Amino acid sequence: MRIGDLLPADSPRLNGLDEAHARQLAEKDSELPPILVHRPTMRVIDGMHRVRAAEIGGRTEIAATFFDGTDAEAFLRSVVANVSHGLPLSIADRKAAAGRILASHPLLSDRAIAAYTGLAARSVGGIRRRSAADLPQLNVRIGTDGKPHPLDRAAGRLRASEIIAERPELPLREIARVAGISVGTAHDVRRRLRRGEAPVPGGRAKARGGAERARMNPYGRSGTRDPHFTLRRLAGDPSLRQSEAGRELLRWLHTQVVTGDDWKKRMDAVPPHCADAVAELARQCSDTWQEIARELGRRTPAE
Repeated sequence: MRIGDLLPADSPRLNGLDEAHARQLAEKDSELPPILVHRPTMRVIDGMHRVRAAEIGGRTEIAATFFDGTDAEAFLRSVVANVSHGLPLSIADRKAAAGRILASHPLLSDRAIAAYTGLAARSVGGIRRRSAADLPQLNVRIGTDGKPHPLDRAAGRLRASEIIAERPELPLREIARVAGISVGTAHDVRRRLRRGEAPVPGGRAKARGGAERARMNPYGRSGTRDPHFTLRRLAGDPSLRQSEAGRELLRWLHTQVVTGDDWKKRMDAVPPHCADAVAELARQCSDTWQEIARELGRRTPAE
């Protein structure tokens, strides 16, 4: 193909093309292997030094093989090619490439990314931890065998309980797929919720610290979460929807919760001479809700 039709590589090399290496290739008498080109963009995936060597030799065409895939897949292919042959990638190049692969393929395990980049799995794990704030928190990793492996089975159960609360009509197979657990485990989670039990068996919960036990509640304890969101999830919980007492509780909660700016709209209706009485009523209700929160806070997820 014509060299003039090619675009520069999205290379894992931080310092770009090495002119001295390209000149060494240009002096070789043997035919160089075809370059690899991303067909959708005509960007070089592997072989920029060979392209430069051809230009130095006065050639206008070069042998090429095409790759049809996404930009992220093309970059991954570029890293693998540059690690396996040609001018070696520096440690800095490999670490930067690992960071990009983590961002584009967060499901890949540390060992899988290490195999692609030529780094140690421990180094990839360190990069993942430093990038944790920018990466999605997933419960599954795709290993070097190409199969998904759950990181934390308890976390998968918790995720399944959240999905069931939000969309109770979903089939078990779909719940299992999204939560990264087996269909049998998803079935067990649904059955436990219907019995009013925690999604994770109590024995596993006891082995965890206080911070982990707090996570056993699929509705969370965030003080900034929208109460309407929590109400919707409670309303979808089978253990509440399928009992009269649970439905009565849901109806009561919907009439009691005051959120956002709802209360501000009501304050204009309070005459000045009633302000103290309404304020006292608000304080009394606040005290009651605090007592409810303390009582429920003393209960463990197993209870």
